[in-house]
Amino acid sequence: MSDQIRFLLNDTDLPRAWYNINADSPVAPAPVLNPATKEPVTPDDLAVLFPMNIIEQEVATDRYIDIPEEVREIYKLWRPTPLMRARRLEKALGTPAHIYYKYEGVSPSGSHKSNSAVPQAYYNKIAGTRAMTTETGAGQWGTALAMACQFFEMDLEVYMVRVSYNQKPYRRNLIETYGARIFASPTNRTSVGRAALAQVPDNPGSLGLAISEAAEVAALSGGHKKYGLGSVLNHVLLHQTVIGEEALKQMDLAGEYPDVVIGCVGGGSNFSGIAFPFLRENLRNGQRTRLLAVEPAATPSMTRGVYAFDYGDSAQMAPIVKMYTLGHDFIPPSIHAGGLRYHGMSPILSGLYNAGLIEATAVRQLDVFEAAVQFTRTEGILPAPESAHAIRTAIDEALQAKETGEKKVILFNLSGHGHFDLSAYSSYLSGQLEDDALPEAEITAIPERLPQVSLPA
Repeated sequence: MSDQIRFLLNDTDLPRAWYNINADSPVAPAPVLNPATKEPVTPDDLAVLFPMNIIEQEVATDRYIDIPEEVREIYKLWRPTPLMRARRLEKALGTPAHIYYKYEGVSPSGSHKSNSAVPQAYYNKIAGTRAMTTETGAGQWGTALAMACQFFEMDLEVYMVRVSYNQKPYRRNLIETYGARIFASPTNRTSVGRAALAQVPDNPGSLGLAISEAAEVAALSGGHKKYGLGSVLNHVLLHQTVIGEEALKQMDLAGEYPDVVIGCVGGGSNFSGIAFPFLRENLRNGQRTRLLAVEPAATPSMTRGVYAFDYGDSAQMAPIVKMYTLGHDFIPPSIHAGGLRYHGMSPILSGLYNAGLIEATAVRQLDVFEAAVQFTRTEGILPAPESAHAIRTAIDEALQAKETGEKKVILFNLSGHGHFDLSAYSSYLSGQLEDDALPEAEITAIPERLPQVSLPA
């Protein structure tokens, strides 16, 4: 029996196209509505925030979309990323399961976010965009887009959720080192931020609020600035499918095929990136892999939210989409997995989940960090708190296999390293990290906070 741990691809194996789930999904997309008129959006509506080449990708139905050579050349700085067999973790668990992980933390920015940041910066650059704005939660997306904008010689403003801005000072230092300007959201720079601070002076912020600020700055720039989004919408999700496309080839090298594919989920980008190519194999080639999205118990939009039309941001500036949501005005607890603190879920993922094509589960913060520490001590890699949600669930699946004696093949996406999250680990190791769960009152109040939408006939 081979004891191989690393399964590596060559530069020539780097995917030449992104996979677009819209070509194969049996779920018809729900309309996207203008937040002001509640009528279906037009390209002109979206052009305030995005260049037309990004808008075209958003609505594309082609199964594959070619990756520009300029993007592939930058991808080669870190792609293809390694697939690893977690043999030491398997031994520690005493499980017959085989555990694999796709390690995206080898990118220069430290996470999978660069997979979409680079093409977004590229498409903006060739469209004539001179500067960009964006939000970031834990900082992975802001870091990735700061790097990408530097490569394409564009300015960038980053609005970072305040609680994460304070928790992760070195992440914001890295964003500044890449050349971007960064602000703790909510700020006094926007009308949205000023209103939020007037209502709650010590507002910890949220991804929905940071999106509102970044979108306001772009919308009021007279076309000078465009907005970059780190998750949720289709163009972001399809850029991430390089992860799953590579993983399919690497599982072939390992001589196995996953029974379950796992990824953490906040807005949907890294889970979709690894899961969608495997979903294609389920839909087109008869595979039966379970696809399991893992979210925090503190922001359980899929497992506890409502499937309904809602605004994509707190200030009701972003389009209204049909998704699993906790309500656009939801302010999540100040958990350390800042990249998962979003009130909603990708419309595409929401539709697939509602149709039963993917699964979802929610896990608590202390259980997540317990798994993260065990992974660090066996595999040697310190995971980001977001990624550790996938680790928690992979361990749970492996322990279940131990109980049943099942030889299960588990694949998860280790979407980023946790080198800028050591304060969170310090809190956990000292016994000061709080657990998290969403109060039931928050769940029951969701429907009354949603917009009233009457779809056209």
